[in-house]
Order: sequence, then structure tokens, then C-alpha cells
Amino acid sequence: MTARDRAATAIGALPAIGLDALTTDAALLTRVDRKYVVPMEATASLLHTLQRSAHAPAALEIGGERELAYRSVYFDTPDLLSFRLAAHGRRRRFKLRTRTYVDTGVAFLEMKTRGARGLTRKERDTYDLDAADRLTAEARDEVADALGAIGVEPGRADDLDARLQTLYRRTTLLLPGEIPSRATIDLDLRWIDADGGGFTLPRFAIVETKSPGQAGALDRALWRAGHRPQRISKYATGMAALRADLPRNRWTRVLAGPFASSRPTRKDTPCAAV
Repeated sequence: MTARDRAATAIGALPAIGLDALTTDAALLTRVDRKYVVPMEATASLLHTLQRSAHAPAALEIGGERELAYRSVYFDTPDLLSFRLAAHGRRRRFKLRTRTYVDTGVAFLEMKTRGARGLTRKERDTYDLDAADRLTAEARDEVADALGAIGVEPGRADDLDARLQTLYRRTTLLLPGEIPSRATIDLDLRWIDADGGGFTLPRFAIVETKSPGQAGALDRALWRAGHRPQRISKYATGMAALRADLPRNRWTRVLAGPFASSRPTRKDTPCAAV
């Protein structure tokens, strides 16, 4: 049995929880998010340890599925303004994507902005599934307003186009405790650029914990196993991994580590394809 199969078996053995219960128990936290890039063998071992523990987490289950397919399409300008603002750590920056929940056929447009005072704002609206690979005129108008609010020329909204898509399967866990918290485990990670080239990370998972302030039990379990939080953005790190000419200092550790073992994919899948 492969490490990936072992991880799937452990996920399937966890108690199940529905979306409404998950939202009620853990949606209103003041959260600190920590991301880890974990080898698949270690991910499988971690899941089996959690599954056998006295306080095993519950796995979100929708339509009988616990590994839900996600697809995100990221939009940027031809000169990659969004990427470069992040790469240089600019206080004013933005990230724009559509996120599709493949299993339920629901899509959202998500815009995250950070202004001069360092305050982050995230806006999320339902979006036409058939338009998930492009920005509608109405969406561009809304994005232009959001850009203007952080001091970016609103007209740059007209330059935005699909630059990268990510695909993966996500398991969401509800972690028990006095204040319940969440974690997500992303598997079968794949990146595809606008020209159809890309790469996969079959030997790794991205684990993200979402806990109230101090580290939770899952963080401590990861630390004991030798894993530490890493700076990673699926969009920015993915772009830096695909293009050697782009700034990469902010993600040097993960690019020189897990991402260095990525497997290239053929340039025969356009960004609009699933």
C-alpha cells in the first residue's frame, strides 16, 4: 500500500461531520493560520496517529466524499503586478482568484487586499461556474473599486487575465478541544500555467492549521515530528517555481526543499481546462 493509499484509508476511518456542524463549531474563530509542507509518508503516519487517538478529529463529509476536489484560477496582469507586490513584501497588495468546489459545482470570486495600514480584507461572492476562467465585466468593475481602495490604479483591472490554476483534493478536519479548531490537508497538488505547462507534488501534502492564537495539538504533533511552519502561497510560490526569472527570495526555503522535487507536466492542458 502506498503512502497516498494509507492517507486515504486513515481519512476514511475518521468520524464524519457535516458542513453545518463544522461551521457552527469552528467558523467564528479569531484564527492564526500555519502552513506546513509535509512528505506523504509523514502525512499518512500523522493521520493514522490522529485516527487512533482518544480525541480523534472529525472529517468534513459532503455527498459521501471526504477528499473534495478544489480548483482555483488566479488572475494577474501581464507584468504580474499581484505576484510582484507579494514577492517584494509590499504593504499594498492584492490576490484575485475564482475557487470552484468541483464536487458540488459551486464557484466563488475571491479578492484579498491589503492597504497602507496593513489591514487585510477578503471579499467573496458567488460566481458563474461557466465564467470561472475569466472575469466578467461586472467582476472587473468590482475589482477596479477594490484596487482603487488600496491605492492601485483602478484601470489595472482591465489587464487582469488567468495566469495560473491549482487543483488538489482537500480534507477538512474539525479538531476537538475547549475551543474547536480546523485544519485542512491538501493532496494530489497540481499547478498549471496559462500556456499549459506545470508541475505536480505527488510526494507532499500541504497541511494548514487554523487555531485560536496559540498552537494547537496538531501543530505540536507536527513540531514533534520535525515539521515547522513554512511561508507558502499556492499562487506566488507556484509562479516562482514555474519561472526562474521571477523573484523567489520570500519562498527560497520551500522552493529549494519540497518544490525542488516537483514533477513537470506536459504543455497540452490550457489554463481553462479542468
